[in-house]
Amino acid sequence: MVDRKSFLQSGHKGSLMSSFLYFDVSFMLWVLLGPLAVLIASDYNLNAAEKASLVALPALGGSILRLVLGYLTDRIGPKKTGIVGMILTVIPLVYGWKFANSLTDMYFVALMLGIAGASFAAALPLASRWYPPQYQGLALGIAGAGNSGTIFSTLFANRLAQHYGDWHIVFGLALIPLVIVFFIFLFTAKDSPNQPAPLKLKDYGRVLAQKDTWLFCLFYMVTFGGFSGMANYLTIFYNTEYGLSPVMAADFATICIIAGSLFRPIGGYLSDRMGGIRMLMILYGVIGLMLAITATLPALWVTTGLLFVAMMGMGMGNGAVFQLVPQRFSQEVGIITGIVGAAGGLGGFFLPKILGNLKLSTGSFTPGFLILAAIAVSCIVIMAIVQTQWKKTWIGEGGKVKTNSIDSVGA
Repeated sequence: MVDRKSFLQSGHKGSLMSSFLYFDVSFMLWVLLGPLAVLIASDYNLNAAEKASLVALPALGGSILRLVLGYLTDRIGPKKTGIVGMILTVIPLVYGWKFANSLTDMYFVALMLGIAGASFAAALPLASRWYPPQYQGLALGIAGAGNSGTIFSTLFANRLAQHYGDWHIVFGLALIPLVIVFFIFLFTAKDSPNQPAPLKLKDYGRVLAQKDTWLFCLFYMVTFGGFSGMANYLTIFYNTEYGLSPVMAADFATICIIAGSLFRPIGGYLSDRMGGIRMLMILYGVIGLMLAITATLPALWVTTGLLFVAMMGMGMGNGAVFQLVPQRFSQEVGIITGIVGAAGGLGGFFLPKILGNLKLSTGSFTPGFLILAAIAVSCIVIMAIVQTQWKKTWIGEGGKVKTNSIDSVGA
């Protein structure tokens, strides 16, 4: 049982809150095109593949830029990196509001919104570096729960566009919460005194040379990539498959997104209690089963229930992965956060592309959901194979970290 008083005293409440808010508003902006895609697609007469590309590009941009922000986090600290990230996020919002008048323009906006997605590489180390190993899962789960910002996009983006009669204005209105959070972050966030020494490019190579890095990348592509990809694509899915209006389609997407957002801290907490390995194997099984049944394209409410559970598993899986990552790579948190986060972004890029492109070529969403289910199940198989070696080095009984061997694994 986590001692709440001890947890609060062991870290910095202002930085934890700032991390959450920065992540929250960034996620809101990162997936802004997801709910708006139906309206944009109507204006530009987009096919299934073009709609998928539009909502996938922010994930690609975030994936690339997370490596940059991860490097900056180690060089100048997470607070300064977060400030830079929020300032740069103004660019796509202003451009989408005032200057975007073609699909090419919107592709540019989509790619640049990746700056908001890159917030992951600064927000999580800002929180993580304040807390001891036994509270990593909870601290990162709380900060990472900022992915709940997606809920604001799906709930309000299309309603605001409908109210003002123009989806462009939504980008301008989104500047308001960004500015508010910017000033809160500026005055309440504080870098931990336990900052690791700045690392060099060769240190990235050392981390990338380790097999575990790529395994964590794969695992996070399925959990975080699945969550962010679904968050961006579900409005299109509900509109296309069930004929819902843009607002109603986004509302159904919100139901599923809530599960993935709110259960992330629970995933981190349960991983602290029962071990991240055991937790992840259960969650991948749940995700795979739910997506496989969704592939049958049942009635609307059945599909929503299945996707609700699947995204709940993805959200908890995000917390579980990042309960393990800082333990395995305790001296390279900034680097590994950027690398694994980038992989998660790539997952968010490929998921809409898989669903959208296969829908265009086959006329059905079934093949896409079956492929996604198979990927989740493959993670169980891979984890079952590698956990034997992990238990000999840095994982103890039940999947919990051996505290005395964390740093002994090395390169």
